[in-house]
This record gives sequence, C-alpha cells and structure tokens, in this order.
Amino acid sequence: MTLTYPHRFSVAPMMDWTTSECRQFHRLLSRHALLYTEMVTTGALIHGHRDRFLAYTECEHPLALQLGGSDAQDLAKCAKMAEQWGYDEVNLNAGCPSDRVQNGMIGAILMAHGALVRDGLKAMRDAVSLPITLKHRIGIDDFDSYEFLRDFVGITAESGCDTFIVHARKAILSGLSPKENREIPPLDYDRVKQLKADFPHLNIVINGGLKDHEACLALLEAGIDGVMLGREAYQNPLILQSVDPTYYGQLAPLHTQSELASAYLYWVEQHLQQGKALKYAVRHTLGLFQGQPGARRFRRTLSEGMHKPDAGLDLLKQALSEVVLTDAEAPVPA
Repeated sequence: MTLTYPHRFSVAPMMDWTTSECRQFHRLLSRHALLYTEMVTTGALIHGHRDRFLAYTECEHPLALQLGGSDAQDLAKCAKMAEQWGYDEVNLNAGCPSDRVQNGMIGAILMAHGALVRDGLKAMRDAVSLPITLKHRIGIDDFDSYEFLRDFVGITAESGCDTFIVHARKAILSGLSPKENREIPPLDYDRVKQLKADFPHLNIVINGGLKDHEACLALLEAGIDGVMLGREAYQNPLILQSVDPTYYGQLAPLHTQSELASAYLYWVEQHLQQGKALKYAVRHTLGLFQGQPGARRFRRTLSEGMHKPDAGLDLLKQALSEVVLTDAEAPVPA
C-alpha cells in the first residue's frame, strides 16, 4: 500500500505491546495508520528464530520493522531480511533508554555516537530500496541542548536518511527506568518544531505525550510532518477509529461501535480457529471501550478469564454484553 504521506499518523513501536496480534486489531480501526513492530535486535534476527520475529499478516500493511543495533554490516543484513519479507520501511531505534540495550550499543545511547548511526543508516540504504528512518530522543543525560540535537540530526542525515521520528523528551540513561523515562523528563515540542525549521527538507515526525487528535493536528498545522501515538493508541484504541478520515481523507473502515464489535468478534474467532490461545489476541484490546458505560466490566471479564485453558469465544461474547455500544458514526473526511 503506497500512501502520499505515510508518516502523517503512526502508532509507535512498543515492547511487549505492538505484536502482530495488536497490529491486526489496530487494523480493524484504521487502514492507513503506519504501524511498527516491537524493536527486534539485529542479533535476534541473525542468530535467532527470524521467522518468529519477522512474521506478520498481510492486513498489517503499511508496516515498518524497527531494528535495534549499531553494527553497520549487521544492520544491512537485517534490512535485506525486512525487504525480502515485504516490510514497507526499516526504522533504527536510537531512543530506547533501558540498561539492557545500552550494554549492546542499542537505543538512546547511540545519540552519543552520531557518526556510528550515520554509517549504520547508510549501510541499510545502500543494501535495500526500502525507506530507512530513525527514531530518537531530543537528547540524553547532560547532552540535552538544542545544539546537540541539531548536530546529531545533521550528521545522521548525511546518510541520506530523510525521516526522523523524534520523541520529544530526553532520555536519562542511569537512574530512571524505561517507564520513568517515558514520563519524568519534560516534553519539549518547541525543540522539535525548531528542528523542522532548521531542516525543512527533512520529514520530522513527533512522538511523546500525545493524547488526542486536537493536539496532533495543532502540531501538523505548525509545520511538523507527522505525529506518532504510543500508549494512548494502545490504552484507548478507539482513538484510531478517527485516523483515516482525520489524517488521510478516507472513510473509517468501521463506522459504528456495533460494526466494530462484530468485526472484533469475527477476528478473534479466526484467531481461535488457527489454534491460538484467546489471551494472545484479547490482551491488546482491554482498553477498547475506555470511558464508556460497561468498559470496566468488559475489561474485568476478559482479564479474569482470558488466561484459563478453556477460554474462548463465549468469554468474549460475555465481555461484549457488558458494554453499552453507541451508534455514533465515525467522522467522515473533510
């Protein structure tokens, strides 16, 4: 699927969350949002069970593979795998702050090694025809001036990479957990706007703290090229039902919550018919009706029952019966 502005709206890569099942579920709500895999390390792909890490279903397109790594040769090998498997993009992670990945020169620590990142991006671009993109923070530890961010983007852009997804918080690499790094360092959208002003030829996508379409559209109107939602898209997935009309001028795939409930039930049924356990699909859907009458009972019914060996479609039907579905139509394109 080719979109004129593929990064206009995307759902962030999130470890343990954006699995294939999660992405399939999100596709019920939006056909056009760009979706990302969880981060996969180059070592896992080169030395591990690559089929398990790379597998996806066709409905997940447009779909990007996010890689964790720093060795240019390994990154090129993995980019070739992504191309062979039919991914639409390869993204390099230079934003994850966990201790585990730092020790392998993966994630946010790479912001201190701009030339290394540049070389890795160039090796991937030379190896494949897929778009190669970079996701990073606005800084790390004491390297948190705007000048540092500008110089990092400047040197990495020498690779020919033209799309930068910027989490608008710095990462603190020692002393904060990954969860705390998503919440404690303050957001600085103005710094990302300045980045776009200084690099008008680059596609600058903003990530971090976005919770509604109003805030996203304001950033697009300010000149940012795209927005990426993370936790909000996962914990309140109904927000995705407005994505296609709001950002792509296309009708939503499902217009009412009743249609969504039917499609959701059918999708889970197909999952079960493949011999897969209920929990692997529905664990990503617990926030589906957040804020609506019956949402808490829906969530509790699934949470308490989905891990049982005999959990099946009857449990899901019971959970859906707890929700008061509205017939409000999804928005239409302007």
